Amino acid sequence: MALEIQPIDNSTETKKKDKAKPLSFFGKTKIAQKDRMFFLEHLALMLETGSDLHSSLNVLAQQTANPGLKQVIHKMAEDISEGQSFSSALAKHPQVFSNTYVSLIAASESGGYIRRILEHLLEMEKQQAEFKSTLASAMAYPVFLMVFSTAMVIFILAIVFPKFSTLFISIQNQLPATTLFLMSLSQLIIHYWWAILAFSVGFMMTCWLWAKTDTGIRSMDLIKLKFPGLKNLFLKIYLIQTMRVLGLSLANGVSLIEALNLAKDVVKNRIFHDFIDQLSMDVTAGRTLASGFRTISFIPPIVKQMITTGEETGNLALVTTRIADYFQQELEKILKFISKAIEPVMLLVMGVIVGLLVSSLILPIFKLSRAVH
Repeated sequence: MALEIQPIDNSTETKKKDKAKPLSFFGKTKIAQKDRMFFLEHLALMLETGSDLHSSLNVLAQQTANPGLKQVIHKMAEDISEGQSFSSALAKHPQVFSNTYVSLIAASESGGYIRRILEHLLEMEKQQAEFKSTLASAMAYPVFLMVFSTAMVIFILAIVFPKFSTLFISIQNQLPATTLFLMSLSQLIIHYWWAILAFSVGFMMTCWLWAKTDTGIRSMDLIKLKFPGLKNLFLKIYLIQTMRVLGLSLANGVSLIEALNLAKDVVKNRIFHDFIDQLSMDVTAGRTLASGFRTISFIPPIVKQMITTGEETGNLALVTTRIADYFQQELEKILKFISKAIEPVMLLVMGVIVGLLVSSLILPIFKLSRAVH
C-alpha cells in the first residue's frame, strides 16, 4: 500500500505547537534586525510575484527559522483573515515594528503600493545595518588592544613584579620613581584585589543604574550633542535618521506633523527629541519647517539652507533624502578615518606602557649587576 503524503497542516494544533515554543529569555520576543529584513525582503518579493498578502504571510511563517518572528507572522495572518488591515496587524507588535512601519504601511494601503513601501523600509534597514557594521569594525580593533593591554599590565604587576621585589630591596633607595610606584601598585593588587574588584563592579553597576534614570539619560544625551568630537559624530547620526524618515514619509503621503513624530520615534536622544517637538509646534502654529531649523545653533548651515530651498520649491521629500545621503557619506568617511587613525594611536600607547614596565624592571637589574661587580 502506497504511503499518502499529507500537506502541511496549518490547523489549530500546529499553531498551538508554534506558540508553545519559547521566544526568548524573560518572556520577551527576541527578533533581530536581520529577521526584520528577512521579513521585508521576502514579503515584498512574494507580493511582486502576485501572491496576496494573507497567503504570503502564511508562507513566510513556514520559512522563517526564528520562533518569535514565526509567532508574530502567524498572528498577523490571523488578523488579516479576520478583516483587519495590515497596518493594524503590525501595530499589535510594537516590539518588532515601530510606529514608522505602521504609519507608512497605513499610508500605502490607501494608495495601493504596499510593496514599494516594504522595499523602502528594507533599504532603510540595510543602511542602518551597514552603519552598525562599519561602526563595529572601526571599534573592534581598538577595543581588543585596550583589553589586551589592560590584561598584560595586570599580569606583569600581579605575577612578574613580585618575583623581582625581593631583589630590589637592597637598592630601594636607588630605585627609579616609576619602579617604586609600580611595586606599590603591585602590592596593592596582590593584597587587595578583592576590594579593587568589588569597587570596580560596584562603580560600573552604579554608572549603569544612573544611566537608566531620566537624569542620567538626559545627561548622556546632552554630552553626545555638546562634547567636542562626539558632537560631530552623533549629530550626523541623528540627522541621517531624521532626514531619512522625513524623506520616506513625505514621499508617500504622510503629513509633515506625522512625519516629524515618526522621526522622533527613530532617534534615540531626548535633547534631539526636544528639537523635533519644537519643529512640530512651529509647523502646527503655521510657521515653516525651515524657520524652526534656523533657530537651533547645533544644526549645520547646509541643512538649514537645503530645508529652506526644499520648502520653497515644494521638493522637501527629495531634499531631506538628499541630506540623509550626504551625511551618510560624511559619516562613513569619519568612521574610516577613526578606524585608521586610532590603530597607530593605540599601538603608541601600548608601546609607551610596555616601555615603562620594561624599563622599570631592567634599570634596577642593571644597578644590581653593577653593585655585585
